[in-house]
Amino acid sequence: MTTEEKLKYFLDVTIENASNNSAQIIDDYTASLNKSFEDHKVDATRQAKLQVELGIAQLEKDKNKELSKEQLILKKELNKKQDNLKEKLFIEVGYLLEDYMSSRAYQELLIEQINFAKEFAKDTDITIYIDPADTGKLASLMTATNTQIHLNEHSFMGGTKAVIHSKNILIDKSFETKLKEAKDSFAFTNK
Repeated sequence: MTTEEKLKYFLDVTIENASNNSAQIIDDYTASLNKSFEDHKVDATRQAKLQVELGIAQLEKDKNKELSKEQLILKKELNKKQDNLKEKLFIEVGYLLEDYMSSRAYQELLIEQINFAKEFAKDTDITIYIDPADTGKLASLMTATNTQIHLNEHSFMGGTKAVIHSKNILIDKSFETKLKEAKDSFAFTNK
């Protein structure tokens, strides 16, 4: 073999060897890039899912916050309507009480309340009051109960009040007190 042939053979072998080495390096690098790409895809997919989950959680939180605000507004409106209805109801009850106070049943109720107060006091001194609006009933009530009855200075919408001074006891059977108690304890029920 001539030197030229040897050189050509050496060149061919070197180029083939370099080509094989470069192909192997490229294959290894491609495999490494593909593995990095797959790892990146897995990581990016996981991060994207996490972002979606966080976004959904934030949307749920925002939705619940808005829902709570709306519920609070609706509850305030409902309470306002209920308060208005409650006021109207008790105004109507007041009118019905005025009608009732002109009935015979009301006079019987006053007699019953006066007799109850007398029995409660037993032998203790008691002062019994009726509403100033019941002035016209005073004489008949004193006759029916055989009791001294006084007109109260201030109106209490009907009924009676009695005071046992020696025991500091007030027996309050006034419509004003009963209406206040009913109004304070009144609540709309959901059915």
